[in-house]
Amino acid sequence: MMLSTFAYAALAATAALAGFVDSVAGGGGLITVPALLYAGLPPALMLGTNKAQSVCGTALAAFRYHRAGLFRLRPNLPLAGFVLAGAAAGAWTIQHIDAGVLRLLIPLLLIAVALYTLLSPRMHDHDGDAALGPRGYWPVGSGIGFYDGFFGPGTGQFFAITLVSLRGLGLTRATGLTKLLNLTSNLASVVVFALGGRIAWGLAAAMACGAMGGAWLGSHFATRHGAQVIRPMLIVASLALTANLVRQWFAG
Repeated sequence: MMLSTFAYAALAATAALAGFVDSVAGGGGLITVPALLYAGLPPALMLGTNKAQSVCGTALAAFRYHRAGLFRLRPNLPLAGFVLAGAAAGAWTIQHIDAGVLRLLIPLLLIAVALYTLLSPRMHDHDGDAALGPRGYWPVGSGIGFYDGFFGPGTGQFFAITLVSLRGLGLTRATGLTKLLNLTSNLASVVVFALGGRIAWGLAAAMACGAMGGAWLGSHFATRHGAQVIRPMLIVASLALTANLVRQWFAG
């Protein structure tokens, strides 16, 4: 489809803002999805294009967090493999069954995430006791990956909160590892959309430039300020996602 140069620039700027927010707390799709719909993209093309541009920002944020020493790549490759497998299974499943039930369940889970983030004494930058070892977390990661491929909203929040509560990671370290896992699950979705011809590659490339710029600034901001910034943004992002999902449900 044809868009004006101004539309490309506006969407790239929108992706930059979304990349900043997403790299800190997740929920960048709250910004880019309405913008792409407003630009006139059909829903399927919008979803594919949004995944393609956001995966670039997520990749840069993951690289930035890795450079900052917040996670190591090699020990987390098996977990990333489980997440990838789960996401691929979710992307396949969504093509065969209705995801309507999740539109009722996920807002409740996101409210629980916001309450845990607000009230739990564990939401700080110090590592705590782990309820699960690395291998014990693999099924959890695979399940969240499945959810991302199947439905998606709140995936970053679910990764972050379970890494804190189950793996005992400090919030900033959990946010860093979340970007690696989010990148892994998003790649599976991008492949599925690409094979279906549902990505506007030129627009995705323009928005990816903005998303990477925003992600670079956001990840730098988060690593510098830590939990004191991530914690309130995680609460806001969770509640905003909840409100958006509830609005979509009542809108039909």
